[in-house]
Amino acid sequence: MDESTPPPPDIDAYPPPPPPSAPTGTPTDFLKGVVGKKVIVRLTSGVDYRGVLSCLDGYMNMALEQTEEPVNGVVTNRYGDAFIRGNNVLYISAAEPL
Repeated sequence: MDESTPPPPDIDAYPPPPPPSAPTGTPTDFLKGVVGKKVIVRLTSGVDYRGVLSCLDGYMNMALEQTEEPVNGVVTNRYGDAFIRGNNVLYISAAEPL
């Protein structure tokens, strides 16, 4: 190195990065964490269902309790228990904090 090049900074001089702001984990961790909690399920047809996720299998088949079907923010149907075939599921979202 010549005299005009500054020395490299000491790696220990930098503070550690902040913790991630969003929870991290695998999709499996998320699904295990929402069993027994309120979720929103969007189907590939665009229909949404809200309810308590009671069980889920490896094919994403699921059973919801206290199921409601909201349309434009207004609940149009209440089904109680609902069974949804996994190949119709676009996504599952937590409806309450985890």
